Amino acid sequence: MQRTPTQQADPAHGTLSTPWAASGGGAPDLGTILAPIAADMQAVDAVIRERLSSDVALINTIAEYIIGAGGKRLRPAVVLLVARALGYRGTAHVLLASVIEFIHTATLLHDDVVDESDLRRGRATANARFGNSASVLVGDFVYSRSFQMMVDAGSIRVMRILADATNRIAEGEVLQLLNVRDPSVDEERYFSVVERKTATLFEAGARISAVLAEADRTTEDRCAQYGASLGRAFQIVDDMLDYSGHTEEIGKRLGDDLREGKVTLPLIHALRSAAPEQRELVVRAVREGHGDFDAIAQIVCDNGSIAYSGKIALKEVEAAAGALRTLPESEYRESLLNLLAFAVVGV
Repeated sequence: MQRTPTQQADPAHGTLSTPWAASGGGAPDLGTILAPIAADMQAVDAVIRERLSSDVALINTIAEYIIGAGGKRLRPAVVLLVARALGYRGTAHVLLASVIEFIHTATLLHDDVVDESDLRRGRATANARFGNSASVLVGDFVYSRSFQMMVDAGSIRVMRILADATNRIAEGEVLQLLNVRDPSVDEERYFSVVERKTATLFEAGARISAVLAEADRTTEDRCAQYGASLGRAFQIVDDMLDYSGHTEEIGKRLGDDLREGKVTLPLIHALRSAAPEQRELVVRAVREGHGDFDAIAQIVCDNGSIAYSGKIALKEVEAAAGALRTLPESEYRESLLNLLAFAVVGV
């Protein structure tokens, strides 16, 4: 089912209502949202291709495979939009947006190995195609290349923000590993992972743009808040779609989180709300990594866990929108607002 911004929350399917829907409007498609930075996005693509190049043939092969997989590139888009919304008119934001995408790409390469994933964005993962060792090592290459690019940016403050973000992402990976196959994971532990693994990079991207634009600290903090809230909303919806989406829509098999032993927000709520016999079924599936996924997905939906998660995602969207109120009106700010709607209903 293709979700649209005008749909209301439906406990059985997990669709979301948004502030944009309430006013009779809706988020445009991603191409329309990013139209004001189309040239900047093309410049980012060029930098990515150039900086992924290496004298080592295998690196080039895997790099081309990664580029060919596509992706929405929401994180670099946030960097570009925030910089332009704050009046930045230079070109350094293109390099920084590319750095953010490199860090994200490296984490995906490593994630897929740790999770033993074989499908991402509707195609075989790099580790499934080239092996775990190659994926880990090329992930290391992408990480180290991002560090080289940070230096090229020539800002100690930017380097500090990105270094701290990278460290927090690594912490999030370890925390997630500790939570695997543990049905006692609660919302606090879940959000500790989300904050580090997902929200941190969105937050850092928005903050470095504010630094680049020489914004005051209050504005910088508000931009960072926007990024963090967007990241949290994005992750919550992604976790919802694992139970309520479609494989062709999300680019991976439904139930992958459950099979990998990841206890996400919809499952946490279901475990808290389900009848004892339902809870026993879910607990066993989490611990063993297999079970009747359709039955468990029905438990998640029947207990209102999709709707519950959606409400929390919308609170994050509202917080992110509020953080932008002090920014001057512009097509870039409008795109940042529309990106929120896209994140919660179009992922």
